[in-house]
Amino acid sequence: MLDKTAAVIVTFNRSAKLAKVIDALQRQTRRPEVILVVDNASTDDTQDMVISRAQEDLSIRYLRLPQNVGGAGGFHAGLKTAYEQGANYFWISDDDAYPEPDAIEKLLSAIREFEVQNQWRPSFAASRVEWIDGSLCEMNTPRPVWDWPRFVRPGKAWALVDSASFVSILVPRWAVETHGLPIADYFIWFDDAEYTRRLSRSYPGIFVPESRVIHDTPDNRGVNFGFVNDKSLWKFRYGARNEASWRRREGGMIALLSYAYGVHQQMKGANVPWKLRRNIYAAILGGIRFCPSIKNV
Repeated sequence: MLDKTAAVIVTFNRSAKLAKVIDALQRQTRRPEVILVVDNASTDDTQDMVISRAQEDLSIRYLRLPQNVGGAGGFHAGLKTAYEQGANYFWISDDDAYPEPDAIEKLLSAIREFEVQNQWRPSFAASRVEWIDGSLCEMNTPRPVWDWPRFVRPGKAWALVDSASFVSILVPRWAVETHGLPIADYFIWFDDAEYTRRLSRSYPGIFVPESRVIHDTPDNRGVNFGFVNDKSLWKFRYGARNEASWRRREGGMIALLSYAYGVHQQMKGANVPWKLRRNIYAAILGGIRFCPSIKNV
């Protein structure tokens, strides 16, 4: 089957939300042939719930990892497994994002039609991610390229983007074969941005607003280092290290210093306490030496 699609969902201790994701996938007008749940060693009832549902629906596969390797490690393992099982398209998403019934069908239709009409192969297709109140989800906004409206037409508002989150994106097999897998060593944060920007070296992705997904997060705000606090510091440290590493890899020390200055300005403007700022600065410095490898399939 040339359009065999595998859904790859990474989860950790959110069985109730995960069950809603599976429900949404089973209601799709274009159901994925495989629903692969990658469990980051959950300690709740996730394993029992997924295995029970897999007995009723043979499209559901369960991959339990021996330890929590973060979202980055989970997507690395899940995409690798789905690729080895022969899928031609990979729908990648979190365990708290509920696709509308036609979300996957719209992504598949858009990526195929775009290629036929424009003679270019998008490296991925990204849904419009909305928060629970229907507004745009700030943290899942794709990044447009400079000529983003080049192929935008009435009724076909497919803007070119080079970065998107791992919340309802569709990646074709050729892109994985060409550019490899997400970087598992990132653990969490910036793994999706790095991966989609790497895929975009072949050709940008497309934003498909008619494909919609609801992201069930506690609040709706983007990633800004002015928001760092004691509770979220651990995530921001990973994000700072990972993006600093990428900036150094792609643009050298000038790019890294520019990034560090931007982070500094965000924290200074929000009066982030010095004890938190020092942790972020240390993470950025750690990114200079952090050079994780990219694994091919």
